[in-house]
Amino acid sequence: MLCSPAAVECPKTLAEALQLRAAKPQACLMAGGTDVMVLIERDVIKPTEVINLLSIEDRGVRAIECNENELCIGALATHSQIWHNAQVVKNAGILAEACASIGARQIQNRGTIGGNIANASPAGDSLPVLLALDAEIELQSVRGARRVPMSALYTGYRRMCTEPDELITRIFIPIKKDENVNEFSWFRKIGPRRALAISKVMIAARLQVENGIVKDARIALGSVAATPVRAPKTEAALIGHAIDPSAALKLSEDIHPIDDLRSTADYRMTVATKTLSTWLSSLCG
Repeated sequence: MLCSPAAVECPKTLAEALQLRAAKPQACLMAGGTDVMVLIERDVIKPTEVINLLSIEDRGVRAIECNENELCIGALATHSQIWHNAQVVKNAGILAEACASIGARQIQNRGTIGGNIANASPAGDSLPVLLALDAEIELQSVRGARRVPMSALYTGYRRMCTEPDELITRIFIPIKKDENVNEFSWFRKIGPRRALAISKVMIAARLQVENGIVKDARIALGSVAATPVRAPKTEAALIGHAIDPSAALKLSEDIHPIDDLRSTADYRMTVATKTLSTWLSSLCG
């Protein structure tokens, strides 16, 4: 039975939460608790103080809103809320797919997008998707707010560029404006089974195509490095040309997977290359 002697603070407003974070930067942050509670149960962490972010009632950190320029998702929005949201499905469909693949329904109903980002696992399902979507992460403290590109958020294995007094509050995803450009996006999660599995490889991709030529490309992968990563050489092989499935071979220059308990480096490389090539081939028909 789970038992912890930690003192739990339950701020009702974001302002109160930011004050608590400034005063107690070493306190354990918890939103849905789907990762934190497991770590406590396994004695991986033994916090003496916990700040329960899920008690915050401010609409801004819970809402999913959209304007003509960007989609804004509050950090406390749950995976279920995200993949059921019509604006997310319309403007960031691969994020809806990723959130629908996280754990079981109970986890999706409890876990939050902010928690998935803050957990900083290289196998975090939403992370390569947010990278492919050029998302920006809003960080707030009592000193103010700033936006950090997803591409700059992680500095190493489970490490972020956040300051000790900062909280993740919102996620911003730009919306495509040019109606003359066709956008194709894709998300693939590969694991030992179709559900309730930690990923061996994840790929999120987004192409913008105009008159048959790739105008822009984003290829991002998870579970192949210490952090989610972009594939710049693969992207460069696509941009400026008609869609070419052989561009997937460039992944061997972009990623260098490792062997671990879940998979081998060779498997990860082979699966990533073949699945990306298959998707690109499907766009050529």
